[in-house]
Amino acid sequence: MNIQEQDQAGTAPAARVDLDARFEQEFGSAPDGVWQAPGRVNLIGEHTDYNEGFVLPFAIDRTARVAVAVRRDDTVRLLSTYGDQGVVSTTIGSLQPGTAKGWTKYPLGVVWALREKGIEVPGLDLLLDSNVPLGAGLSSSHAIECAVITALNDLTGAGLAAQDMVLATQRAENDFVGAPTGIMDQSASLRGSEGHAVFLDCRDQTASLVPFETGPAGLVLLVIDTKVSHSHSDGGYASRRASCELGAEVLGVKALRDVQVGDLEEASGLLDEVTFRRVRHVVTENDRVLQTVELLGGPGPSAIGPLLDASHASMRDDFEISCPELDLAVDTSRANGAIGARMTGGGFGGAAIALTPVDAEQKVRDAVVKAFADAGFTAPEIFTVTPAAGAMRIA
Repeated sequence: MNIQEQDQAGTAPAARVDLDARFEQEFGSAPDGVWQAPGRVNLIGEHTDYNEGFVLPFAIDRTARVAVAVRRDDTVRLLSTYGDQGVVSTTIGSLQPGTAKGWTKYPLGVVWALREKGIEVPGLDLLLDSNVPLGAGLSSSHAIECAVITALNDLTGAGLAAQDMVLATQRAENDFVGAPTGIMDQSASLRGSEGHAVFLDCRDQTASLVPFETGPAGLVLLVIDTKVSHSHSDGGYASRRASCELGAEVLGVKALRDVQVGDLEEASGLLDEVTFRRVRHVVTENDRVLQTVELLGGPGPSAIGPLLDASHASMRDDFEISCPELDLAVDTSRANGAIGARMTGGGFGGAAIALTPVDAEQKVRDAVVKAFADAGFTAPEIFTVTPAAGAMRIA
């Protein structure tokens, strides 16, 4: 994968690989098509998805692309454009959870999940290219999965709706990859639209598009990749989810979605201190998502800064999923002109976002780079993103 294609200034990805030509060079014939799916930034609504709550992500202009050709046997051959990893070869019948390694577990997980649904997926050759930063909390893995499932949905004629593809990729993540994620990332990648965020109710998968265009408001959305890699399959994410499930059980609700801000005082007397803080984050974050949607439908992006700030404080203090690099990125951005900033993604590393006036963009960039250098941290990568279209066939 061309994971790190951005230049040092973080302004734009480099020229993309010609996948058709590279595929033919590697596999000896032309692909049946090329599909792409975007990464995502979650504007607000973190760790609410698996609690059947609300999220507000948007697809970004960084994508994973796959060139795919159907084979006449049950062999699966996989290759990425990143590094000298070589072709990974396996068979359809041998796919089992825990058997795949590295990046191949994402496309293979999709193949496995579709076959578990009763869809006959044939053998295939697949070449992957991606410029979604790896480990930055921008959902590089789900971009791969969504590109692959979009391709296989077309190539098999399965006729899956977006909702079906969301659930299939979630099963691939949960049961094949072993990451207990919700449905937010796939939903943004599959349902995204240029100039819009996706307001998703994770209980019933109801989705609607909310206008989110920073340009007309004189703003840019900066992504600050701290270079602290995170992983959804590690223990931190799973333990937070377990705390939420315990909180719901003790409070006697199906999911924390059913707890309101006004219920928190009573909940504090029923839960241990740590579980209460986990619950409080989810409950208040759901409320912040609803407020953000309302503001975007009225005064627009310039009004949501305080909600982004409050979201970060909640993730830092109540959910405890931030890290020194993320906190420094957020605090420095705010001190140098950003109107709101927060970490984005599952936490324990990854990226922060900073909603910034255009005329303060360079000041924020320079200040963050200097602050990281002064702290002895790895230099961050800083770039802008805009809401983009969702997964599609492109060739």
